[in-house]
Amino acid sequence: AVTWQAGDMLVLNNPYLGGTHLPDVTLVAPCFIRDECVAFVCNRAHHADIGADSPGSMPVSCSLEEEGLIIDPVLLLRQGVLDKTVQQKLLSRLKNPKLAWGDFSAQIAANQLGLRRLSALIGAMSVSGWQESLTALNDYAERLSVSALNALPDGEYCFCDQLDDDGQGHRDIPIDLTLQVKNGRVRLDFSRSALQVSGNVNCPLSVVAAAVYYAFRCLMPDQLPACAGSFRAIELIVPKGCLLNARAPAAVAAGNVETSTRIVDTVFGALAQALPKRIPAASQGSMNNVAMGSTRKPYWDYYETLGGGVGAANGHAGASACHSHLTNTLNTPVESVEMHYPLRVLRYAIRRGSGGRGRYRGGDGLVRTVEFLRPTEVTLLTERRDHAPWGLHGGEDGMMGVNRLNQQKLAAKSCFTAQAGDQLTIETPGGGGWGKE
Repeated sequence: AVTWQAGDMLVLNNPYLGGTHLPDVTLVAPCFIRDECVAFVCNRAHHADIGADSPGSMPVSCSLEEEGLIIDPVLLLRQGVLDKTVQQKLLSRLKNPKLAWGDFSAQIAANQLGLRRLSALIGAMSVSGWQESLTALNDYAERLSVSALNALPDGEYCFCDQLDDDGQGHRDIPIDLTLQVKNGRVRLDFSRSALQVSGNVNCPLSVVAAAVYYAFRCLMPDQLPACAGSFRAIELIVPKGCLLNARAPAAVAAGNVETSTRIVDTVFGALAQALPKRIPAASQGSMNNVAMGSTRKPYWDYYETLGGGVGAANGHAGASACHSHLTNTLNTPVESVEMHYPLRVLRYAIRRGSGGRGRYRGGDGLVRTVEFLRPTEVTLLTERRDHAPWGLHGGEDGMMGVNRLNQQKLAAKSCFTAQAGDQLTIETPGGGGWGKE
């Protein structure tokens, strides 16, 4: 337990104590008004170096310890003063501590600015006015969400999708959902999903909640507030020890980025039975994670995700070569890549014809070929290499993705050392088509 004081700031990344995966570092700061803690300000940032042995800190791992520095909740600032011992422990595992501290400092500054602005807002409203407004906002959000969920016909809808593999020999890993709808409230039961596996596609419950809430948020009005009340009508049943609610110290690096996308696909697959005209076909279903760099001086880390095809929907084709659903990163410009890293981008193009055919065609994926200018350690965490993004209502599946090194096909989850002159090509999946042609 933490006894909060003004000026404190807590840091954590442990997926089993409030985090998602180790690169995502969260800073939490209490907001005090006249010696009373009335709120918290938080921010989370992805750190490309969080201390894993492989550059980019997204390894093909078997345990949480292999994935880098595990930060249990600890105060980084105490009453506004930096705890140098905690700072040193954080930075001692990282390859470029000066650069890393710049990122931590930016997070600290963001929270401090948030505290000033939140304090001003609460000061203008009074503490009681703030608390009453929060209650009213959450109740309003619940009414809006229940109203939207009332559009779902009561009933039980089942859907099962699969992960390609876990990188450790387990293949065709099921995510199995029973969705029950009754009177504007929903219950999602994942009890028949796979047990946790050896590889890092496991995830903590927080990742499941984020993916489920995202999918249902897509059905709700634009003005729905981003608060807890928006999701009171959604109940999750996820047994402890399964793939989607793993026990420590299970590896989770890819759970946050790959399993999350498959959870979205599974929820939409079930919803497509309840709302057949509103739900799109599956999008690419992978963030196509590429981590690379060098553990020898000069150290460098680079991590990117790649866009692909978006699933078609009733009335329009899917978008091509873009990020979809939970992917929250943008395109990395070629000029920036080549300016900062020993890489040359030889090809960056739309993967024509990779979207599923149908009355409305799925979006196409993309092709990106990178040449290494010096020896580089590379890790790939990708999906939809064995199971295609599905089409709906007679629409065809999108094409599966392909990873190649010098034209030699690579596994969906792989790590290797590329030599100068080697070329890595990633062809990302297309989106599923919607309706018969």
